[in-house]
Amino acid sequence: MTEKEEKYTHFRIAVPADYEEVFSHFYYAENRSAETISRTFLPSYQTILIFNFGARAILESKKNTQLKINKCLVLGPIKYSFNYSLPTGSAILVANFNGDAFYRFFGNASVAEHLPIDPDDLLNENCFTALWGELDKIDDPNLQVSYILDFCRPYLKPRNVIIEQLTNFTDDTLNPIKSVAVQQNQTERNVQLNHKKYLGYTAKEINRHRRFIKAIELIQTVASKSAKIDWFEIISDCGYYDQSQLIHDFKHYINLSPTKYLRFQEEICNAKSD
Repeated sequence: MTEKEEKYTHFRIAVPADYEEVFSHFYYAENRSAETISRTFLPSYQTILIFNFGARAILESKKNTQLKINKCLVLGPIKYSFNYSLPTGSAILVANFNGDAFYRFFGNASVAEHLPIDPDDLLNENCFTALWGELDKIDDPNLQVSYILDFCRPYLKPRNVIIEQLTNFTDDTLNPIKSVAVQQNQTERNVQLNHKKYLGYTAKEINRHRRFIKAIELIQTVASKSAKIDWFEIISDCGYYDQSQLIHDFKHYINLSPTKYLRFQEEICNAKSD
């Protein structure tokens, strides 16, 4: 392990059971090396809230435009990969919202899809700047997460019944839109509109993304065993029609072919992975 790798710290922080419908997890990364560390963030279809401490981290969009994070920033739902860089002395703490949780806080599920935004602009007050000030006084990321969880509870609105059923739907043999529409005596169109409004994406979009993430996870599992990838097995297990469709999805989400992803996977962060 190089000195650069030894001085780059990154890990996931789990949330208590009563917050699991709000946050999937938190992610912490800190660069104490003498060089800038760059990574790629896989599309997660989650909205994230990033807190930046120390030197300003840099986000790079699909169009290669760069944005320096000041204190905190909202981004998402994240539908395409993006690069981020941590200069020397930089640290980030990332809250990953689950399902409709972002809407329950801010009332707009896709507000930052095309443009990162300061969360205080969503509430017309400086509560997140104040929250950042308190977090900046805390050295332990786990204690920072505990502080955020206590802070957010009063702001959380009740769940929409339709969205609660959609996010908890587990029967792969049924169409969730049709099933929930029947259960709620609603038209499929109305359920689709609610899906987009509260989650920030359509059911068709998220189904395609889940297929892609399943392929990513299968590739990582095989690679971790130093075994040879059987691409046709990946195609079959994930429900792709053929190799070209698999390649198309990889190009769509991360602008890499499957084989190039395999080569660079250590530099790619997957928010969905355990």
